[in-house]
Amino acid sequence: MSELDPESPSEIPETGPPVEGQPLSVDGLKLRFGADALAVLEFRGELTLIVPPNRIVDVCRRLRDDPEYRFNLCADVSAVDHLPRQPRFDVNYHLLSVPDGRRLRVKVMLPGPDPIVESVTSVWSSANWLEREIYDLMGVVFTNHPDLRRIELPEDWVGHPHRRDYPVGKYAITFTPPPEGVPPGT
Repeated sequence: MSELDPESPSEIPETGPPVEGQPLSVDGLKLRFGADALAVLEFRGELTLIVPPNRIVDVCRRLRDDPEYRFNLCADVSAVDHLPRQPRFDVNYHLLSVPDGRRLRVKVMLPGPDPIVESVTSVWSSANWLEREIYDLMGVVFTNHPDLRRIELPEDWVGHPHRRDYPVGKYAITFTPPPEGVPPGT
C-alpha cells in the first residue's frame, strides 16, 4: 500500500514521546511533560495541555525549541471567564507547528478577580497584541509583557467588558459627531 493510502496501517505508535512529524497523543504529552502537565485532554480530535500558571513560559519554550514538537507559531491567545467557577479564568494559547502541521492548545487556569500570568512574548512575539487584547477586555495581567496597555478601549476606561460580571447596558455610549458638511450615517 502507498504512503498516501488511508487504508494503510499506521506505523506511528499512538503513545509515547512524539518523534518528528508524529501526531501528538495524550499519553505522549503526559509522559513528556510529567508534573508540568496538570492534565492532557482530547476532545473532538483536539489536544489540550493544561499547565500550572508558574510554568507557562518554560513549557511554551520547550514546545517551541524541542525538535520533536517545533511549535513555532502562537496563532492565537484567548481567555474565558467561568464565573462563578474557581479558578475563574482560563487563558488558552493556540499553537501551530508549521513544519509538521500540528496544533496544540495550552491552557492555564487563573483564580479571580485579579488574574496574573507571565507573558509568553519572550517565546513568541506574535503573542504581544493578543495578550494586550485579553488584558484590555478581560483584565488578565501578563507580567514581563513589553507593552501591556489597553489596545481597544480608551486608557481611562473603567473595567473589562468581556468579564461575566461586567454591567451590561448601564453606560451611555458616546459617539463622535461627523465632521461639518458630512451627512450622518455616511
